[in-house]
Amino acid sequence: MPNPTAAMLVIGDEILSGRTRDANMHYLAGQLTEAGIDLKEVRVVSDDAPAIVAAVKALSAAYDTVFTSGGIGPTHDDITADCIAAAFDDHIDVRDDARALLQAHYVRSGQELNNARLRMARIPDSATLIDNPVSTAPGFTVQNVHVMAGVPSVFQAMVASVLPTLTGGAPLLSRTLRVDRGEGDIAGPLGQFAQTYVDLSVGSYPFQKDGKYGSNVVVRGADAARLDGAMAELAKIFPA
Repeated sequence: MPNPTAAMLVIGDEILSGRTRDANMHYLAGQLTEAGIDLKEVRVVSDDAPAIVAAVKALSAAYDTVFTSGGIGPTHDDITADCIAAAFDDHIDVRDDARALLQAHYVRSGQELNNARLRMARIPDSATLIDNPVSTAPGFTVQNVHVMAGVPSVFQAMVASVLPTLTGGAPLLSRTLRVDRGEGDIAGPLGQFAQTYVDLSVGSYPFQKDGKYGSNVVVRGADAARLDGAMAELAKIFPA
């Protein structure tokens, strides 16, 4: 059986403008790999409602699970929750369960639950809440779409809440062989090797060090024995 599939939708003008470097994709990819869920696609969209709605619809239909990152805070440009509701034709408003979480948090911190902060309690009717042990304001899940904060510490906490609820597959294993030859020299035999091991993923990642060219050849697969056999063959093709 193939592993379940996933996609990620990163939302925010700050990512596309280069003002913020996205760390969440790297984290999510590692977590999904360990869980045996194949991350197949990552999209980045601006704070544009039609673009977000269209991306959510497309990714939800194409993959088993979708994770979104960003746009669920208290400011006017945090529009992700409304876009998720629109994508699934769901009603959205301040929900009592989310309001109660925020009220308790701000009472403890001695701050006011003002209208801006109350925006973070606007949740689609059909959604289930995602726990946020870092800053309380919840994420939420609608159908197969998990809507999470963009702040890395909060995103990671929400991923930890969601992952145990998902069905995983076989974790993807990887092996690496360093070859101190340029890609132009190894491309032919490496291509033949990849055709022999079509059940494995074979990638070449070039580097340059001290004026010399080389490549790290990475082989990935779910079967450890098959992977070990392939690496032994690869070492014969490209001896140190």
